[in-house]
Formats: sequence, structure tokens, C-alpha cells
Amino acid sequence: MPRFDRRRFLLAWLRAPLRIASITPSGPRLAGLMTKEISALTGPVLELGPGTGVFTAALLQRGIAERDLTLVEYERDFATLLQDRFPDARVLQVDVRQMWKTSLSGSFFGGVVSGLPLLAMRPDDVQALLEDCFANLRPHGAFYQFTYGPKCPVPAEILDALGLVSKKIGWTLRNIPPAAVYRISRRYQPMALIEQRRA
Repeated sequence: MPRFDRRRFLLAWLRAPLRIASITPSGPRLAGLMTKEISALTGPVLELGPGTGVFTAALLQRGIAERDLTLVEYERDFATLLQDRFPDARVLQVDVRQMWKTSLSGSFFGGVVSGLPLLAMRPDDVQALLEDCFANLRPHGAFYQFTYGPKCPVPAEILDALGLVSKKIGWTLRNIPPAAVYRISRRYQPMALIEQRRA
């Protein structure tokens, strides 16, 4: 990881520790876990809080075309860095609470990769975020979230209210700090998709 990225991340954390939630970018092991279920067949991917682009680079390695990436980053310095590193991606410097009302109206995605610190967000904001994301996700789409905590960062009551389920798909000690990854998906899959999986 470039020393420049670590320094930039630390400075951003010092400015807004609750919004950044870590003093260093995620490592390659966590990036691999976050993207392991994603392939070129996933389709357009929405990444929330990409920071310096560690997960973004992993998505490209999984076969997602750069033009099929939409990166939503609130920090101006990170947004500028992402635009330079991934010139064919769509980079939006906007608050995730406002993104569907402005920049992403009418957009649909095959998956969402989130680097947002959900544990530092208000429960109402977490519920609204997930509700809006799943309203704009294809039927088979999933929301991938990592956490440094011992369980899924989305409370069970929010998952139940939205008809969603979470599953831990892996964890790694080789990250600072160690982290787990959860897939959040719809509780009831479309019948055509269920039949396809059985075949």
C-alpha cells in the first residue's frame, strides 16, 4: 500500500474520525473478501465510501468494467484521487443520504460494496440507506458490508423491517484492524432465481 495513501487516510481520519472510522485503508485480504462473490456477470456495481480505491481495484480484478463502476465518496480529496485513478468510472462527491435524490435517480445496480462506517451512523439513516439501495438493486443483487465488530453492523430489527437477511461470508485477521464481511440480501428470492439455482 502506498505510503501516500496511508498518510492521506490518516489525515482524513483526524478531520472526521466517525465518518472515516479507520486510520488506514483496508488491506488486500479484506478487499478480496469484499469482492469474492462478484464477477463480470454481476453487472454495474455501486461502491459507497471507496476511500483510496482498494476495493475498487479488487472489483476491476474480478472483471467489472471500470465504466460499470459508480463510486460515491463524500471526502473531496478522496473523490479527486479516485477520479485520477479510475478515469472511466463514475465518481460522485456526495453524501450517501442524498445520492438517490440527485445523482443516482433512475440507476440500477447488480451489487453494492460498502466501506461506510454503519456502526457510527444513526439507525434511521442505515435503514433509509438499505431501503434505497435495495429499491435500486436487481432481484439477485446483494449489499456487501465489512465491519470491525463481532456481528453484522445492521441491527436485526432493521433487516426484519426491510425483508432482508445477512450472512457472514468471511473474516480476516490480516487487516488493520481485523474485519468480517457480510452479505445482505433479500429474504425472499424471485422464484425464477430459486429454480435456476436448483437446476
